[in-house]
Amino acid sequence: MTATLIPAGSTVGALQQRSLLDAVDNRILLSHALGLSRVGLITQSERVLTGDEAQRLSTLMERRLRGEPVAYIVGQREFFGLPFAVSDAVLIPRPDTEVLVELALERLPPGGRVLDMGTGSGAIAVALAHTRPDAVVTALDVSSAALAVARRNASANGVNITFMASDWFSALGTEKFDLIVSNPPYIASGDRHLAEGDLRFEPSGALTDHADGLSALRTIVAGAARHLAPKAWLLMEHGYDQAASVRQLLVEAGFNQSQSWRDLANIERVSGARHG
Repeated sequence: MTATLIPAGSTVGALQQRSLLDAVDNRILLSHALGLSRVGLITQSERVLTGDEAQRLSTLMERRLRGEPVAYIVGQREFFGLPFAVSDAVLIPRPDTEVLVELALERLPPGGRVLDMGTGSGAIAVALAHTRPDAVVTALDVSSAALAVARRNASANGVNITFMASDWFSALGTEKFDLIVSNPPYIASGDRHLAEGDLRFEPSGALTDHADGLSALRTIVAGAARHLAPKAWLLMEHGYDQAASVRQLLVEAGFNQSQSWRDLANIERVSGARHG
């Protein structure tokens, strides 16, 4: 796509009526390119694009037509009602993960200590810290680039989180928590979804364990008991067909009340259990 497909002189209203993109994607890119809110797109429908604006919008639309996720193009995605900066160093926060946050909030005691493992953009940790200012939140990731994004999001949303560079539990020492949550890499190596849609652009190390999809989950289950206070919960997001396997891992590791919960699409998306 080139700027000639969006000539200078096009109006905001006309560009919303005719587009090569999905209506939602088109609206987001229009808002971003022109610095307009959703209301502004309506109230300024007669606004005429300058040459520079037409070129800027065309460039954004071209990136989307090549398949790049809208969240990476505009550098932001909302999660749990909060704005999160995103880049190709982190996964794009998804609505299904809000189920994990809600389950965590139900199980986090007053003043509780919570650990988010593989924090990525910091979406889970920031959502917990924002909703529960009394909580003591720690978040870790092996990626320094991801931690930089997470720190930026914590600051932007006004929350206090301790961030750690750690390959899962390696840097934790003997510290214990009242809750551990994680959305680890759980797509099996070679899964066709890795070559489709937005996943093509997201960091592979945050998507797949380069094995059977369960290796990171096994590592978390195997090490969690040493870092959980008595009666504390471990909650993990996983793939659409992994719930039974994850529950079995929890049972075999000696956890109690092993169970799974469904996401917005009615798929078992989060499994967890209680320690002791």
